[in-house]
Amino acid sequence: MSEARDISDPVINPDGRQSATAAAVQRGAGRMLLNAGFASISELSLANGRRADLIAVNAKGEIWIIEIKSSPADYLSDHKWREYMAYCDRFYFAIPADMDPGLIDETAGLMIADAWGAEIIREASEARLSGARRKAVTLLLARSASLRLQSTIDPNANSELC
Repeated sequence: MSEARDISDPVINPDGRQSATAAAVQRGAGRMLLNAGFASISELSLANGRRADLIAVNAKGEIWIIEIKSSPADYLSDHKWREYMAYCDRFYFAIPADMDPGLIDETAGLMIADAWGAEIIREASEARLSGARRKAVTLLLARSASLRLQSTIDPNANSELC
């Protein structure tokens, strides 16, 4: 697996905040999700104020959240990751190939990723969302994705809704 070369490309690193490694892992995880039948978006703010690195939904309505960790220090400094679990059916970490998978808590799913793809090396346990929470998360995801698409078509529109 290789690292993305041009993180200034807004397609690879849309918000410009990520390291090259994090941008590559996010892109590869997104590709893997797409190949598995999921539609995903990045950086979605949840009702609890946390922002999911990637959130995805498939045709069955299953919702996954993927937290990107680019280094051991990034993972070890994160004490909020369990707060995402209330907003998905499955929770995964995605890490680069050169990071030790043994660092990652075994209660979460795990994937190894680079800019071209990802592989799940540990399945996440399933904790099905309630119907009301599923509906709320699905609507949030759909509206956010639609508003982001609209902003690419009409960049001068009211972007405060996104």
